[in-house]
Amino acid sequence: MNNRRQGNDFEKLAADYLVREGMTIIKLNFYCKMGEVDIIAKDGDYLVFVEVKYRKSASKGSGFEAVNYNKMRKISRVADYYMYSHHFNGDTNVRFDVVAIEEGHLKHLKNAFEYIPVC
Repeated sequence: MNNRRQGNDFEKLAADYLVREGMTIIKLNFYCKMGEVDIIAKDGDYLVFVEVKYRKSASKGSGFEAVNYNKMRKISRVADYYMYSHHFNGDTNVRFDVVAIEEGHLKHLKNAFEYIPVC
């Protein structure tokens, strides 16, 4: 199985989990010139940008550790573009979550990181 297809399968698994937890999925795999985000969802009053990371084993670090500063910054830029292009205002509550699928276990970390401003 190729990596993109495997990634899509794990993102779908994460999306199904988030729905069971009461979230509404808005978009899977949102792409723009800034990059991409795996899942965009609504959780109550929050617009949530979710990064999904899969690790077959912990030998190369956890999925949470894989979301480094550069990845956080890129997701923040994608969030900016999404909100601008979909006419969300500056008062929108935004959250950045990470779902890590490691050794057969799914873990969801809400508010995994703070928004990283452009400057």
